[in-house]
Amino acid sequence: MEAGQDTEVLAFDVFGTVVDWHGSIAREVDALGLGVDGGEFALAWRAGYKPAMQRVQSGELGWTRLDDLHRGILDELLERFAITSLSEADKRHLNRVWHRLDPWPDAVEGLTRLKRRFTLCTLSNGNLGLLTNMAKRAGLPWDCILSAEVFRQYKPHPATYLGVGEVFDVPPAAVMMVAAHQEDLDSARRQGLRAAYVERPHEFGVATSKDASGALDNDLHTTSLIDLAERLGC
Repeated sequence: MEAGQDTEVLAFDVFGTVVDWHGSIAREVDALGLGVDGGEFALAWRAGYKPAMQRVQSGELGWTRLDDLHRGILDELLERFAITSLSEADKRHLNRVWHRLDPWPDAVEGLTRLKRRFTLCTLSNGNLGLLTNMAKRAGLPWDCILSAEVFRQYKPHPATYLGVGEVFDVPPAAVMMVAAHQEDLDSARRQGLRAAYVERPHEFGVATSKDASGALDNDLHTTSLIDLAERLGC
C-alpha cells in the first residue's frame, strides 16, 4: 500500500507485460503451416522491433506507426525464411496478429481489480488502432489508451513518460509505470515516475530464459498483475 499511496495513474507497458506476444504469434504461425517454427519466427519478428524504431528515433524515417514498422520487418522475414505462399491479403492479416495477442492468464483479473482504485492506461509503442483492437478482443479494461503515436515519440523518449502526467494533469510522481522490462522502468524513473516490475519469465517462450529479477530500487516487484493488485490494496 505504501508504494502506491500517492499514485493516481498506472501506466502499463503492454507487449510482454500484459499480453503474451511470443506464444500468440507462435501459435498463429504454426497454424498457418508455413514450414517454419512459429516460436523461432516470433523471436525473429520481435528482434526487428528496436532497430526499426531506432530508424524513426534517429530521424532516418519520419513518424511511422508500429503497424507499418512491423510490416517492414515481416516482409524481410518472409524473404529470409523463404516463405512465398502468402498472398498480399494473407500478409496483411498476419501482420495484424499483433492486434490479436492473448493476455497473460492473470491480466484481466489483475487490471479489473486495479481499476477500482486507480486510473489505468497503456503506455505502449503500439499504435492506437492496434492497442484498441487488442483491448476489445482480449477484454482489457483500460480507462484510456495512450501510445507513442499520441506523443509522436517512441519509448524511451522522455516525452512518452512525461506525457502521461500531462494528459491527466498530475505530477510525474503520481504515475506508476508497470512493466516486465527493467529498461522501460529505468527510463520512467529518470523522468520522476514510480516503477512496478512484473515478472514474466516466459515472455520469450518456455525454452528461452529471461532474467526476471528486476532492480532493487523499483518501488514494487511483483509476480503477476494479481499480485500487483494485492500489493496496492485492490
